Amino acid sequence: MKVTYRDAVHNAIADAMRDDATVVLLGEDVGRYGGTYAASKGLLEQFGPERIRDTPLSELGFVGIGIGGALGGLRPIVEVMTVNFSLLALDQIVNTAAALRHMSGGQFSVPLVIRMATGAGRQLAAQHSHSLENWYAHIPGITVLAPATVADAYGMLRTALTHPDPVIIVEHVALYNTSAEVETLVPTDISRAAVRRPGTDVTVIAYGGCVPKALDAAEQLANAGIDCEVIDLRVLRPLDDATMMKSVGKTHRVVVVDEAWHTGSLAGEISARIVEQAFWELDAPIARVCTVEVPIPYAKHLEQAALPQPDRIVAAVRGVFNGTAQQ
Repeated sequence: MKVTYRDAVHNAIADAMRDDATVVLLGEDVGRYGGTYAASKGLLEQFGPERIRDTPLSELGFVGIGIGGALGGLRPIVEVMTVNFSLLALDQIVNTAAALRHMSGGQFSVPLVIRMATGAGRQLAAQHSHSLENWYAHIPGITVLAPATVADAYGMLRTALTHPDPVIIVEHVALYNTSAEVETLVPTDISRAAVRRPGTDVTVIAYGGCVPKALDAAEQLANAGIDCEVIDLRVLRPLDDATMMKSVGKTHRVVVVDEAWHTGSLAGEISARIVEQAFWELDAPIARVCTVEVPIPYAKHLEQAALPQPDRIVAAVRGVFNGTAQQ
């Protein structure tokens, strides 16, 4: 059957709510409106207002309610409209949800899932389009997931709802309308990266909305005789070092693609880990393809120019072979 990424998220929420009466959904417009990205359309009618809660326009408030619900025995799914707006709830996420298990000496856990849209490409301008997930990947006590496929959009959410501690799921806005043929949708692993395309010449590491771009670039390069191995990180915290290092040991060249800005990016952390753990395997400097360091523009041509694109990935891969790789 053909399933969209949006429907996969919707079905994961619905199936989880049918299977577990403690699962609730809350956030702005998740009920009557059906969600900003239509991921909860129809759920209010199925499960009622006790379990599908529209909230006031206060991320600090409703994320806090989700934390309280988790401490009280529920398994809340909190939808934050965009990662940009999640900054208004940083105190709740970083100082409370992430820290409570540690600060209570293991007496309390916060089984909370926070979903948020991330990324650019839909002309939503600077306040709705940034990729700030690395800020959360920096924080101990949180698992950060970035499903890039229909199967993972469903499966990672289902598995996250069994996790004892806070999980943040970042859903790239450009993926909601994508679709795939799937036989069944089942819970999937939330601890390891996935090799989306085996290869022997160069490792291309990406996540979220950059995975399709990396695969596109790999196909173009294959026509030129360069065999790319594409790794979908899937899990931004904790990073799966083993999968990355195994690939580097095979290909000896690396390009990291990250829609965040170059400075302070997850791509920088990945590059550092590869240098620390697999330096002698490298035959060329690591290349990074990141977003240009400007607030995301509204104008479509400028937005596209600012973001990582397949042609920039192709150029970076060629660069690690001819010695012109740029940071």
